[in-house]
Amino acid sequence: MSKNITKYLHEEMDKQAGIEHTFHRTKIVATVGPACDTYDKLLDLVKAGVNVFRLNFSHGAHADKLAIINYIRRINTEEPYNICILGDLQGPKLRVGEIENGSMPVNVGDILTFTNEKCIGTREKIYVSYPNLANDVEAGNKILIDDGKLEVQVTEVTEKGDVKVVVTMPGILSSKKGVNLPDTKISLPALTEKDLADLDFMIEHAVDWIALSFVRKVDDLKILRDILQENKSKCKVMAKIEMPEAIVNLREIILESDGIMIARGDLGVEMPVEQVPLIQKDIIRKCLHRGKPVIVATQMMESMMDRIKPNRSEATDVANAVLEGADAVMLSGETAMGQHPVLVVQTMRKIILEVEKKEYRYNREEDLKPQPHSPSFHSDAICYNACKIAKDVNADALLAMTQSGYTAFVVSSYRPKSPLYIFTKEKTLLNQLSLSWGVRPFFYDEEESIDQIIFDQIQILKTRGFLKTGDTIVNTGSLPVHLHLPTNLLKISKVE
Repeated sequence: MSKNITKYLHEEMDKQAGIEHTFHRTKIVATVGPACDTYDKLLDLVKAGVNVFRLNFSHGAHADKLAIINYIRRINTEEPYNICILGDLQGPKLRVGEIENGSMPVNVGDILTFTNEKCIGTREKIYVSYPNLANDVEAGNKILIDDGKLEVQVTEVTEKGDVKVVVTMPGILSSKKGVNLPDTKISLPALTEKDLADLDFMIEHAVDWIALSFVRKVDDLKILRDILQENKSKCKVMAKIEMPEAIVNLREIILESDGIMIARGDLGVEMPVEQVPLIQKDIIRKCLHRGKPVIVATQMMESMMDRIKPNRSEATDVANAVLEGADAVMLSGETAMGQHPVLVVQTMRKIILEVEKKEYRYNREEDLKPQPHSPSFHSDAICYNACKIAKDVNADALLAMTQSGYTAFVVSSYRPKSPLYIFTKEKTLLNQLSLSWGVRPFFYDEEESIDQIIFDQIQILKTRGFLKTGDTIVNTGSLPVHLHLPTNLLKISKVE
């Protein structure tokens, strides 16, 4: 055993809590809000099964976000968890401004005027936070408000730059509600001034993942990557798919990003809602083929905002996301503002575990194979066969090492039957990998020899309660150790 091995063992930690927490392979993302913004409440959510906390930068001050980040880091330091922080940029979200008295009813046939001059909204004029609205829309275009609860159609663009619309679907128009332009290619930049300020904050405080909202094309992601590289940031980049243009450019967006979020809220407003289920399946399939983590998000357990049980359709929605192969499922208002944040996480975890114990379609050997044209084909083949051999020998564990995270993402994408443990000397990866399906990350930075490395990793897992004498394990690694080459080694061992 390495002389410094004791620094990896964490014997003082609650081992059983760590094991229970990592037992569900499809990860849970919870959005932080007033319902869970204290240390104790966040820790309760983690113990209930949360792997990733999402910080929504559409709301709240930086000081509040920093307090949450510090709480999560404290949990990672004091408890046996590697909880990931996902910072979610608002993006070019369009909204109406303040409405007189907070809201007003609108009826079919009512004529309204949208303007880019700030004002209190009345039947005369309503402010919309989009300076290019008059340039980008034309007569006949549909405009949706409040997630499609209201629908209007453009009738005229005036010389003054106002947009006149007629109400086609009535309802209550309230202050600050979102605006969607499904018939229009918006010309706003991918990163607004607010986003740039929020991005500086995220970089400064080293969140693990940064989600870019309303991605339309691959250049949107490249702009974000350039900023991260300029600042020597190791943050992973997640593209949120919620625009029709993103579906057209999906392949390139998946290749450029580190992960994908299927943001079904705006996606279901921007596109015909009947198309969303098959789009979801297609995105998940493409992400699996590329080894990119994918989150299914929005309204998964919405009824539990104030109820103690989900609708049957919501339980089925979560189960289907698991069956389709999602890396993670996400809670938004349910944990941020709901009445029962811990209960909703516990309920989601029960659904995940019920599906996962059936092992339905989890090993993807039939439809996911190494591609000969891939620049990492040899490494991919090792990862693929490690999963296959682990299944053949009924291995109790599959161990892999990574420096960039690539091996972890690829092995995870094959959805191995055996429990997956990833070791890395890059501390930033420990939390980032907590987003990936089935991955249990551990820190390890010794480089003595491959035999010593494998022995040490087994001892770490034995001490933490994940392995026992007599277990069969499959290891991947690379030789020579000091060159840090792509994965080129596959080994079967018995735990002594």
